Amino acid sequence: MAGLTTTNDKAAAGVHTSLPELVRLQYKAKGYSFLPRQPVHSVLTGRWAARVRGRGLNFEEIRRYVPGDDVRTIDWKVTARTGKPHTRVYTEERDRPQITVVDQRLSMFFGTRVAMKSVTAAELGALAAWRALSLGDRAGAVVFNDSRIDEILPHRSRGRVMQILKTLVEQNQELAVDAGIEPSPGMLNRALEHVRRRVGHDYLVSVVSDFDGADDDTTRLLREIAQHNDVLVALVYDPLQIDLPDKGRMVVSRGELQFELDIGPTTTRKAIADFFPERLRELKDALDGLGVPVLPIHTAEGAAEQLRHLLGYVPGRPGVRG
Repeated sequence: MAGLTTTNDKAAAGVHTSLPELVRLQYKAKGYSFLPRQPVHSVLTGRWAARVRGRGLNFEEIRRYVPGDDVRTIDWKVTARTGKPHTRVYTEERDRPQITVVDQRLSMFFGTRVAMKSVTAAELGALAAWRALSLGDRAGAVVFNDSRIDEILPHRSRGRVMQILKTLVEQNQELAVDAGIEPSPGMLNRALEHVRRRVGHDYLVSVVSDFDGADDDTTRLLREIAQHNDVLVALVYDPLQIDLPDKGRMVVSRGELQFELDIGPTTTRKAIADFFPERLRELKDALDGLGVPVLPIHTAEGAAEQLRHLLGYVPGRPGVRG
């Protein structure tokens, strides 16, 4: 399904994003959290919650236990040696590095409703950066297309967020069906390999992509990243991929090769309609054992609104951590 397009009008809304549009998203990057204490309808409740750790903790000292201390922090070795209860004291890390991996390949340049998948992905990348800054965390990003990977190292500053947004806009506006772009499905794994080599422990790594070209190596790389970090996946799709019209023709493109596809025949419609749900199911099954949440994000609604719905928006809750 890579390279599908329904318009070639670069000026049309939703075809490309802009810096002012991504800057305005700072006012929508609040009210939801990736931490375990989620509303009951959040996709991060239950089995996901245990794997989304939030900030790490630094060991501070061992001192005498006083009533009210959490019994889970009692140091039993010191208690046994001294004969008096002692507890370990931890302080929350002052900031947390966050890296958002954003796909801007030609396969993302497709949209039939409000926006292209590439625009929705850029919005998600911007929301992640603004949210990190609002929490005092370090915002970073890896933005990739069919030919290159741009890395912005995590840092806690508005200037770094603006650098991320400018990189998103630059790669997004390079996308066009007539730009001579050669599709490269393997760039997804190259970007994840790049992240795997960079991250240490206790990062929050969010991967925003349509997962075109995903294979066993994709799962392996996500598993390795998730061993010591929190990983969240946003699978971006267009509603047409699961809700085809009864009849009509669409242009299918992959680089220079283009052809028209009649979606009227039942077998054709079923093959296309089954493709995305199967990809989503396979991805969820592969990541299930890792505790990695998969958020399905479509192009027919704003990215911020969908995050609020999926993660449990609470009005007047701007200061949630995670």
